[in-house]
Amino acid sequence: MSIVLTLLLVLLLALALLFGWLFLRTRSLAREAEATVPQAGQVVPVEGGAIHYVEYGKPDAPPVVLQHFTYAVAPLLSEEFRVIVIDRPGCGYSRRDRDELAALPEQARMIGEFLDNLGIEKPVIAGHSLGGAVTLAIALDRPDKTATIALIAPATQMQDKVDPIFKGLEIRSPFMRRLIGHTIAVPAAKASAAQVLAHAFAPEPPAADFMIRAGAALGLRPKAFITGSSDLVMLEAAMPKQVVRYDKLKVKGGILYGTEDKVLSADLHGRSMMRYGLSYDELEGRGHMLPITAPEDCANFIRRIAERAKPPAPAAEPPAEPAADMPHTGGEA
Repeated sequence: MSIVLTLLLVLLLALALLFGWLFLRTRSLAREAEATVPQAGQVVPVEGGAIHYVEYGKPDAPPVVLQHFTYAVAPLLSEEFRVIVIDRPGCGYSRRDRDELAALPEQARMIGEFLDNLGIEKPVIAGHSLGGAVTLAIALDRPDKTATIALIAPATQMQDKVDPIFKGLEIRSPFMRRLIGHTIAVPAAKASAAQVLAHAFAPEPPAADFMIRAGAALGLRPKAFITGSSDLVMLEAAMPKQVVRYDKLKVKGGILYGTEDKVLSADLHGRSMMRYGLSYDELEGRGHMLPITAPEDCANFIRRIAERAKPPAPAAEPPAEPAADMPHTGGEA
């Protein structure tokens, strides 16, 4: 056997051992993540997957649907609303059976089917970041079944370049997406978690309990990488088609942004949407992770948006005209 062939076999064996170790390490980290953040709610099957949700508040109160807001916002709203907090399709303990279902209309359809299955009529729907884009898709496709929309630091437009913290997700081959997801991605994500969180929260410090209390530890699973990668790639095709529909947006709503958001441009994704009838508010000095860093402000914002779903108060009856004096006909009154 030649030296070259021997070296090649050794290299292939080393690579096989490395990928084997990475695969086992990934499975270990995934089990650890699910043990740290166990399933907290119920799962409702829908076409193409399933939606995991947790419910707060009173069943007969006005419904508010939140995407990934269990950290602090949901409990703040539970006294006034029936709060249904969902994991977006493919995230957390929700399931998405095919990469193509990452397209915005498909995610909107799956969430809409979930709402119909639970009999939730005309909810206020809130979404953060990519969840904001999904919320807009729901409003465009289900205007008669959506009360209002509350968009917090939403993605609403296409960007010229991908944010650095998402660059590693830009994998277009489904096979490579899964190969990387089940080997390299999760150990790499664990090693870079502090740096990624610092960028996502900037200029504010990351919440110390974010990984557990917000369920972010579930991001250390192959499923999370595969979902994130397919979300990013499918967004490139879906967002331009959604943008051209904004002039047909009928659902009332508003946008809340932090002035110092380092992930998405407040001007591009927030203020620009005012032309389509959405209100725009800012939180001075805040970054991208508003549901974590400013939960009270987010809850108050959602309350204000929910108020717009109420029918206008009936106009007050005009006061009765005073009776005209009757003509005097003589005699005593």
